[in-house]
Amino acid sequence: MKAAIEHKQQKERCVLVGISTPKVRPWLASEQLAELGRLAETAGAEVAKSFLQRVQNFSPATLIGEGKVHEVKRALEEENAKMVVFDDDLSGSQVRNLEERLPGIKVLDRTGLILDIFAKHAVTAESRLMVEIAQLQYMMPRLTGAWTHLCRQHNGGIGTKGPGETQLETDRRMIRKRIQELKKKLEKIEDARESQAVKRNNIFQVGIVGYTNAGKSTLTNRLTGADVYVEDKLFATLDSTTRKLYLDGEDIILSDTVGFIRKLPHNLIETFKSTLGVAAHADCILEVVDGSAPDYREHLEVTHKTLENIVSKETPRIRVFNKAEICDEARRTELLQNYPEAIQVSAKENIGMERLRAAFKEQLERWHEKREAHEQKEKERSEAPWPE
Repeated sequence: MKAAIEHKQQKERCVLVGISTPKVRPWLASEQLAELGRLAETAGAEVAKSFLQRVQNFSPATLIGEGKVHEVKRALEEENAKMVVFDDDLSGSQVRNLEERLPGIKVLDRTGLILDIFAKHAVTAESRLMVEIAQLQYMMPRLTGAWTHLCRQHNGGIGTKGPGETQLETDRRMIRKRIQELKKKLEKIEDARESQAVKRNNIFQVGIVGYTNAGKSTLTNRLTGADVYVEDKLFATLDSTTRKLYLDGEDIILSDTVGFIRKLPHNLIETFKSTLGVAAHADCILEVVDGSAPDYREHLEVTHKTLENIVSKETPRIRVFNKAEICDEARRTELLQNYPEAIQVSAKENIGMERLRAAFKEQLERWHEKREAHEQKEKERSEAPWPE
């Protein structure tokens, strides 16, 4: 019995493969590969070995060159690993070709790994719907390989409509229908969220955004005294969580959102827009950045690109660099010089919270001034005499 439990808890060993091209600088490719390792660990895998290949162009057949495929195969055998994860998206044919060259090995790409993590962490009905939509959208263009064996004899011309193609079209039609059904259910949830947003129009709302694992949930807990789920893993929070902060006699609503990440597929961003909708309705954006991260500038860029079509440029923002307790003096000085308007905090050690509350208070006062000015204009408009 004990041996069975130990076997059950054994982690799946994997090999990671990253690619550096002329468009992707080596240091960035290396950072992305390290992040892929963290994603693999979050999914419950153990990284046995990592490869980073520099190429001019991706191989249409296997993404990486044949020589590197053989090298990966040897590493899988030596490390007794049964899974290989690529840092770039694989097409259906590339997955099929790699599985033929690596028999008995599970082949995944970055998107597939992220979707697996999302599926494990989805808690509410909303996030489960969003994950299933994303999984189906990911699956559809990769269906071709499943039916190739049924229609190999049909290579064009008369008779090309073989049983495989018929089954493939049937599957695609069923998937499209399922996606439509899920989107309708999601729309109802979004409508309910819109209604809640309207009801909260009289309360100052702050949308908390940032790169995954920047400490947004820990910061929410520190500010509100709430018990939001916190874990030192990527995508520990998928659903938006809303809490109240009592400040100078007024309630402020804080809404935490799903964290962002590099190379997050477009359809995932689209799918999770309803969760990010709390940021779109916010009166102020709190941008949380891990100040200790070596590539914090990249994190900032990813956050801005993700939000550019969701949050209005006119919405005021407060930027905080979190995890100040593990930043050295050189990093703290660098952040202060390059981002003087930002607040350096430590949600874990309760550092900088008073400055952050003061920033909230300043934005709250501006919000009241804008509302009063708007109400005054509406009053003057309603009292203006009708033209004769």
